[in-house]
This record gives sequence, C-alpha cells and structure tokens, in this order.
Amino acid sequence: MSSTTLAVRPTGVERVLADDQLIVSKTDLKGRLTYTNDVFLTISAIEEQDAIGRPHNLIRHPSMPRGIFRLLWDTLRAGDELFAYVQNLALDGAHYWVFAHVTPSRDAQGRVVGYHSTRRAVSARARAEVERLYGQMLQVEAQHPGRGADEASLTWLQDRLTEQGQTYSEWLWSVAGGAR
Repeated sequence: MSSTTLAVRPTGVERVLADDQLIVSKTDLKGRLTYTNDVFLTISAIEEQDAIGRPHNLIRHPSMPRGIFRLLWDTLRAGDELFAYVQNLALDGAHYWVFAHVTPSRDAQGRVVGYHSTRRAVSARARAEVERLYGQMLQVEAQHPGRGADEASLTWLQDRLTEQGQTYSEWLWSVAGGAR
C-alpha cells in the first residue's frame, strides 16, 4: 500500500525552505499533479510516482483555513493569478510554510489547461501575521461546521480587509514587506 493512501497526522516537526529553494508543481484543471520538482518531492516526503496524478490537496494541512482555498479557486477560475501564504503537510507528518504564486497555464489559443505554482520561503515576520489572521479565520469556520465554512471565513476575511481599505493581495504584500 502506498503511503499516500494513509491518513497523515501532523507530528509538529517543521521543515523550512532555504531562501534559495523553490517548490514548483503543475496540475491539470481538476488540481491533479502533472509535474513536481525535486524540492516539492523532498519537502513533502513523497515519491514522484506517488505524486503524479494525485490531487494537489494531498499535502493540505488541516490548520489551513478553507476560505483561503476558496479564494484560490475562485481567483483561478476567473483566469487570474494569486499569491498566498500556505501551510502544507508532508506525508510523513511534518509541516512547512510557503509563499505561493499560483497561476493558470494556457495553451496557444489562450485557454486555461492547468495551473502552475511556485513556492518560496516565508519570513518569520510574515508567518506571525499570517498565523494570527488564519487562526481567526479558523474560528469563523468552527462556527459554521460543514458546508459553508469556506464561504463564511472568506466573507469574514474580505469584510475585515475592506474595513482596513485593503484587498487580500495588498495585505499579503504589506506582510511580505512590500517586496515583489
């Protein structure tokens, strides 16, 4: 039995990307992995043959707000790119934080044929801000068990950012220190 078929529980062990490391992956339109680089495989503790064809969310950490993934998919389906902070769960239970850039991949006629993601290290300053905000989103989701939790936390996030006069992207870049 492949290790990718087992339920993975977080161990509390953390992995950290080096500043010069990039995780790269590609998926089809349904989010199934079609390509991964060696950094993805190593940090996620998965073999290539166990990754390709599997849903990218096989590395989804249970502490990630569903509202962030709702924002991601809504943005991608609109044909736009998204930057986001994401905590992932390796298949051996370790976790790692990334600053992700996800964008639609297009064919020669401009049709979206899949998605491409590049992820890099997260600064300690950014991570502290992100964990605080995501913790609040998880509290909102806990008040809306089952269906609708993603919409509730995304609405909460958008309302909070609107009150501050920011979009998610503007907040994200302010947390990242403005560097693009």
